[in-house]
Amino acid sequence: MTSPSERPAPAYPAAEARSLPVLPVLLDGEPVERAERADAARNRAKLLDAASSLIRDRGAEHLTMEGVASAANVGKGTVFRRFGDRAGLLFAVIDKTEKEFQESFLFGPPPVGPGAPPVERLEAFGVTALRHLRCNMNLYVEADRNADRRYTSPARVVRERHITLLLRAAGVTGDLELLSNTLLSFLDPMATEHLLANRGRTLAELEGGWRDLVQRIARPA
Repeated sequence: MTSPSERPAPAYPAAEARSLPVLPVLLDGEPVERAERADAARNRAKLLDAASSLIRDRGAEHLTMEGVASAANVGKGTVFRRFGDRAGLLFAVIDKTEKEFQESFLFGPPPVGPGAPPVERLEAFGVTALRHLRCNMNLYVEADRNADRRYTSPARVVRERHITLLLRAAGVTGDLELLSNTLLSFLDPMATEHLLANRGRTLAELEGGWRDLVQRIARPA
């Protein structure tokens, strides 16, 4: 597998890519993790693996700091020092879960990855995001209950900047920050769960709705 330094950069026009801060890519760990000692990084990975296993077995709503400490055979204080609180732990698990998804839209094959026209990539991004969300719904919904962090998590920052760059590359004008957040709201975990579980909507219908919204924003009549 190629290392991050060997992967091609995301295929945005150079001038457009320079107009926004560098994406805080999480593919091989959060930026802060690269400065950690090797043993600290291993301990972090051990805790996240334990948390991920507990979520698969019991559901994210039952995840506790004590449970992770017990599963990882460490003291509870170690978990709190690493993640701060339960919300911090949940968002750290999400960042871990997002790595494969980020790999696909930053470096993967078209249409979701570089090589396809911007609007086509944006359509594919939303479809892929919805399918990724469906597979990890319990985790994302539980984390989203922490409203003070849901809009500032690294995963959301990467998604917003990626959408903004694609809109700009497609020639969309106007307030791209607002347009990007409008598109992101379509991928909201709790709204998606409600539509699927309570309104009888199918994943295919949501994917079609995303494509329609992208076309209306990127190619208005």
